[in-house]
Amino acid sequence: MTELYLYFIIGLLPLSALMLVLQVNPYNALIIRGVLGAIAATVDAVLGAADVALTEALMGTLLSITLYAIAVRSSLVMRLGIIQEDGIEATADPNFDKLIDKLRTIVSKHYMRLELVPYTNTIALDRALMEKEIHGTCTKPEKWNKTVKEDKNQPYYQGKIRIKRLHDIIQTELSLPGTKFSHINVSDIGETNK
Repeated sequence: MTELYLYFIIGLLPLSALMLVLQVNPYNALIIRGVLGAIAATVDAVLGAADVALTEALMGTLLSITLYAIAVRSSLVMRLGIIQEDGIEATADPNFDKLIDKLRTIVSKHYMRLELVPYTNTIALDRALMEKEIHGTCTKPEKWNKTVKEDKNQPYYQGKIRIKRLHDIIQTELSLPGTKFSHINVSDIGETNK
């Protein structure tokens, strides 16, 4: 009878490991990793290995989840470069605010956050994109394209995204007229500049 609950607890190990591997949301994966560590510590304690159970509970579960949470939170950010003119960021434009709000909504659906990084000119902005300091840019073009843009009251914004998956997400979900994001392959551009 005492072995029956032990088999049940041990059976939870591969089940929780499979759930961890198949999890898409990184925050849910952290929770499942905690459950997996707690089950492993319980199995070790029931089998009489109290020192291994304590080590698993402290190091394998508590410390690793804390470090993973910090890593996940810092890595799930989309850095978007914008132009800052005369100390005033481009976000002073209400249409630009609408675009940024829409981008924040889109990236938050994918468990990310949007961080705006201001630059003083387009040269610095393009250099940051090529050196992979930012994931994309969003600017107002210097010349208006009349075939695409007939209404001069509504600004036309263009952007470049260097990560294909981010570009696909934005292209699919962004539905603002007069706004276009294109994908650029930074490694190909870097090779041609050498």
